[in-house]
Amino acid sequence: MRIKIKKLHPRAIIPQYQTTHSAGFDLHSLDSHILKAGERMLIPTGVAFETESGYEVQVRPRSGLALKNGISVLNTPGTVDSDYRGEIKVLLINHSSEDFTIESGDRIAQGVVSKVYQAEFEEVEVLADSQRGEGGFGSSGVKEKGNYQQ
Repeated sequence: MRIKIKKLHPRAIIPQYQTTHSAGFDLHSLDSHILKAGERMLIPTGVAFETESGYEVQVRPRSGLALKNGISVLNTPGTVDSDYRGEIKVLLINHSSEDFTIESGDRIAQGVVSKVYQAEFEEVEVLADSQRGEGGFGSSGVKEKGNYQQ
């Protein structure tokens, strides 16, 4: 699987995997920013991808930023479709109570390549019964004494 990368700015950093068995590659901030407490911001990376048809790049948070600083990707996972050729931007949110400084070149998110399957949709009048039925949020646990157990 090959992803072609175009640098849109001289300071842009080509993504790379940090270890041999890493599932995600790092995405870097093109510029410096201050992400205020509770704020969300679209951060440019300065790169564009050409991904093979049938694949997507999922943009996910970096666990260290989330744990240490409360910084996450808001629309996680974000999807970069194989036919998108624009700049990769990362929608970050600061869940902490303190402002967070992003420096140019900082690793702000990770990308994971994933196979895409497109479904065929068939309109029907009736759906087959299932054990869960129409139970929604929190309904798949075992109900015990009025509480759901997971």
